[in-house]
Amino acid sequence: MSAYSGLVMDHFTRPRNRGGMEHPDGIGEVGNPLCGDMMTIMIRVRDGRLDDIRFETMGCGAAIAVSSIVTEMAKGKTLKDALLISTEAVAAQLGELPKNELHCSNLGVDALHKAIMDYCDRQEGRPRKTRGGKVEYLERTEKQCYCPYCEHKLSSDAPLCTNCGKPTEAI
Repeated sequence: MSAYSGLVMDHFTRPRNRGGMEHPDGIGEVGNPLCGDMMTIMIRVRDGRLDDIRFETMGCGAAIAVSSIVTEMAKGKTLKDALLISTEAVAAQLGELPKNELHCSNLGVDALHKAIMDYCDRQEGRPRKTRGGKVEYLERTEKQCYCPYCEHKLSSDAPLCTNCGKPTEAI
C-alpha cells in the first residue's frame, strides 16, 4: 500500500461519510466486475444542494478512499456543481494512485452522477428500480419545463434532462 498518497491512506483508514442513509432522495450504484469493487452513494437534497451524502463501498483501499473523497467534494454543492465533478478532478485530489486502480475514481464519479440522476428521476415521477429490483412509480410534480435540447418535459428544478442527460434551462 506504499504506492498510495497520504491523502488516500487517510481516507482509507478514516473514511468520511461512510454508512447508510434512511430514505435517501437519490441512490447511485456502480460496480466493476473485473476487480470486484461495488459502490453505493446516497444523497439527500435540500434547496437544490447536496445536504447529506453517504456511501457504502465494498472493495480495495483505493475504492473506499475514492468514495470518501467524492462525498467530501460533493457535500454542500448545488446539483449542477456536483455534476461537474469529473474523474480528472477526483484523480487530481487523490494524488498518486497506482495505474491499475485509477478506475476507482471513475466509479466514484459515476456513482455520484447516478445518485443525482436517480433524484431527478424521482422528481419527474419516472419509474425506477429499488434495491430489491421492484419497480416503483412516483407522482409527477406540478411544475414543468422543457429540455432545450430534446423538448422532453421536466420538472422546473431538474438539473439535467432525464431523457438526453444534458443540462436544462432550470440550472
